[in-house]
Amino acid sequence: VPSQGEVTFTLDMAAGPVTITMDRAGAPCAINSFASLAEQGFYDNTQCHRLTTEGIFVLQCGDPSGTGRGGPGYSFADEEGGDYAAGTVAMANAGPDTNGSQFFLVYDDSPLPPDYTVLGHMDDASIEVVKQIAAPGSDNANGPGDGQPISDATITAVTQE
Repeated sequence: VPSQGEVTFTLDMAAGPVTITMDRAGAPCAINSFASLAEQGFYDNTQCHRLTTEGIFVLQCGDPSGTGRGGPGYSFADEEGGDYAAGTVAMANAGPDTNGSQFFLVYDDSPLPPDYTVLGHMDDASIEVVKQIAAPGSDNANGPGDGQPISDATITAVTQE
């Protein structure tokens, strides 16, 4: 697994492109997994299934079932966490060492514990795309400010640059 250098991915979303630059040094396994899944088309035509608009500000994606319970059929250990300032992209998990395919896009500074492997960072234009998706809010199915996004949050394709 490469552990040096940067790699850039673009999520082609209904609202516009989201560009993520990933540094392999901090999360080589997570980035390798993401790259492999993207190459296989795993994320293509999937709906980001969770939007939080109160307390933390994230759009969660990467579950082809759209339920928040789906994944690639494997898991891997945690790597470097960090802070979750606007623009951060990190792995979502169900506890220690349960990373799979789900990830979240932080569109405003969010006070989260350093328990989530940081994949990379979005550029400013990409943060604006995610904010546009978040603006109408969620269906609040998981409580106030937490549920499925009202806006179309479909990832049509993921490409590596």
